[in-house]
Amino acid sequence: MPLLNLSHLTTYNYKKPVSFGEHRIMVRPRESYDQHVLEATLDIDPPPSELRWLHDVFGNSVAVATFDRRADRLVFDSRVRMHHRPADLHDVHIEDYARTYPFTYSSEDMPDLLRSIERQHLDPQRRIDRWARRFVNGSGPTETLTMLKTMTTAIREEFTYVARHEKGTQSPIETMTSRKGTCRDYAMFMIEAVRALGFAARFCSGYVYSLKPRTQRRLGGGNTHAWVRVYLPGSGWVEFDPTNGIIGNHDLIRVAIARDIYTAVPISGTWMGFPGSFIDMNVSVDIEVEADTPEPIPEGVAAVEE
Repeated sequence: MPLLNLSHLTTYNYKKPVSFGEHRIMVRPRESYDQHVLEATLDIDPPPSELRWLHDVFGNSVAVATFDRRADRLVFDSRVRMHHRPADLHDVHIEDYARTYPFTYSSEDMPDLLRSIERQHLDPQRRIDRWARRFVNGSGPTETLTMLKTMTTAIREEFTYVARHEKGTQSPIETMTSRKGTCRDYAMFMIEAVRALGFAARFCSGYVYSLKPRTQRRLGGGNTHAWVRVYLPGSGWVEFDPTNGIIGNHDLIRVAIARDIYTAVPISGTWMGFPGSFIDMNVSVDIEVEADTPEPIPEGVAAVEE
């Protein structure tokens, strides 16, 4: 079970001192059975006049900072030490009724999944629908997991990854037309594609790392990363990363989950000052893998030697 040290540094630079409005920060990894935060610090310079924490509607940890001083630089320095338990494709279990496509979600699950099935972007010519249907076997049963795995791999192989640090995301139609984009673009495109087939899907942001040497680093490393979660009866929300072709949480650290990318931005806020004062924003993410370590024993449970 890898023990990770994660550093996420974001710096905003300005030509002259500016004042800052409220900022929302989502950089703390989510707690779950497969990832556990041991230590976490968030240092902000200049120090905020108030910093409070909350859980949003999806259970993401959000820090809300307010400021009472001006500055020509704003720095957010997040450091986390955590355990991460990787899971792969063979760990995905699907209920019998959902192993082949098409299927219908159960009446118990459907009310909570409906908003994650709804399409979010216009596709008047149904281009994304046609692209998604190519993965459905027209002459016989279509295995659900195989179909989603093939779609994930197809995006990775047929599209060109292009790093882009500017704000914003391409529309799914733009991504399909240009056949290139960032991890955010890939994620939004795949979400629309699986929703076109009736699946419940959500956007996930966080970090990607690799246990392999640095020469084999994952695409999207060194920055925040984005991928897709699809709801599969029997396993629940399963990760699909079209940028790297990952199925399962292997090498993926979840931070924020949302139905749409615009509510899962790592840092958002406002500033007030002279026009043209903003110079740039620099983001640096570094993840150090210490080693595979034994899973921590819960309090009150004694270790037994065999």
